[in-house]
Amino acid sequence: MSLTDLLFSQLLDPFRIGLLVALFATMLRTEAATGTFIPLLAGIVFVAIIIPVTLQTDLPAPLWHVIAVGILADTIIVVIIRAVWTLYLRTRR
Repeated sequence: MSLTDLLFSQLLDPFRIGLLVALFATMLRTEAATGTFIPLLAGIVFVAIIIPVTLQTDLPAPLWHVIAVGILADTIIVVIIRAVWTLYLRTRR
């Protein structure tokens, strides 16, 4: 499996998307106390590591490739979630 295929499979993973939506919702609730970027960054790295380490036994690439591509995929997903949230806030006003 190429790294591009790996990226697309991670971008379309519903479990990953659900975890990142929950991460974003949690960040919104605790934003006043913890800020925005540190919790999101920690969550992105956490999700990128925890999914391949715990859920899959036969990885399509070396573990560090899967984690690195996971960080990229998680970042893309969180940017999309943030953009949708910002658009929602602007249209609500």
